[in-house]
Amino acid sequence: MNAFLAIIRRDLLLVARRKGEVLTALFFFIVVTSLFPLGIGADTALLRKIAPGVIWVAALLSSMLGLQRLFASDHIDGTLEQMILSPSSLSSLVLGKMVAHWLVAGLPLVLLAPVMGIQFDLDASSLGVMMLALLLGTPTLSLIGGIGAALTLGVRGGGVLLSLLVLPLFIPVLIFGAGAVYAQSSGLGADGHLSLLGALLILSLFFAPWATTAAIRIAVE
Repeated sequence: MNAFLAIIRRDLLLVARRKGEVLTALFFFIVVTSLFPLGIGADTALLRKIAPGVIWVAALLSSMLGLQRLFASDHIDGTLEQMILSPSSLSSLVLGKMVAHWLVAGLPLVLLAPVMGIQFDLDASSLGVMMLALLLGTPTLSLIGGIGAALTLGVRGGGVLLSLLVLPLFIPVLIFGAGAVYAQSSGLGADGHLSLLGALLILSLFFAPWATTAAIRIAVE
């Protein structure tokens, strides 16, 4: 647990020295979600209809912006080799890096989502469901993205390959996340979609560190 918390603290300190990367992802999310209401106009019925999909697609793309750098710098400077040789479990260290990525790239999107949702004239209950869906879904994006980042370590043109690997795996999160808000706004209830998002998160927490650890060992060797 000490090593797990230490790796989170280390990555957050490194990100604090490169604030531009975090601000770029947040700026991208804000710009994408803000352009749609400006382009579509004052048709509130249409805005409410497209809001969940727009916000979720913007969140998905924003979270992908920093995935390629999740392990790349540690791979270059030899930190990954030290992590493998460490007496601490490599899976826990890898999970710590994924948690740090979510704290930087996912949690701010959860907090910004209600503000962006107001632009689409979403009601309070839909905004609450959107926040909860993002709170369940964005960690899954970081966990699955970590697998792709590990698989593309040291690969030329890894950014494109990373997108091809993880985007199909992101689709269920996108469908259930946007579907939860649609269901809530339609009066059908979002419990089923949120339960599926929770199940995906639990499965990702179980499998993603193991798969990422295996990919890192292969890349280092």
